[in-house]
Amino acid sequence: MQLVRPATEHLAAYTAALRRGWSADNVRGAVAAQEQLQRIEQDAAAFLASLDDREAKGPPITLPDGSTAQRIPGFVRWMWDDGAFCGSIGFRWQPGSAALPPHVLGHIGYAVVPWQQRRGFATAALRALLPEARALGLPYVEITTDAGNPASQRVIEKCGGVFYEHYTQPAAYGGKAGLRFRIST
Repeated sequence: MQLVRPATEHLAAYTAALRRGWSADNVRGAVAAQEQLQRIEQDAAAFLASLDDREAKGPPITLPDGSTAQRIPGFVRWMWDDGAFCGSIGFRWQPGSAALPPHVLGHIGYAVVPWQQRRGFATAALRALLPEARALGLPYVEITTDAGNPASQRVIEKCGGVFYEHYTQPAAYGGKAGLRFRIST
């Protein structure tokens, strides 16, 4: 498995995954997938460019409750293996700080397409992304997961994640209980 920058040559496979019902957004799911398909149809080049926004120049982000919040710097990489799209991993941060604003649940989020799960791709992607966090000067990254998602917890722990705290998601995310892990970079 390798991480690739989203690019035109990979877009058809990404779009096919969205059409099959997968979404890179674990919270907004199908709604986010439909929004991305519309953006790709309207301007594929602009969509691809928006996935690497290290200066947070893009529009505000839409939260699960439909409200919006200020974007922070971030980028996305696609998981690719044997010529196939396998999933997505995103990284976001605040320049000069390891802290995140309340509307950002963690530095890293990932999603593997269902037909490629249980093959170690999330673990490999997370490991591959950690040097980029280190290069930005972050002493650690925080990753959150639902208490009922042991698969994600195992991915985080395999990459050096240590349980940090129980937390309650902001109201915009539904106020559910979650777990926060930290990985030293």
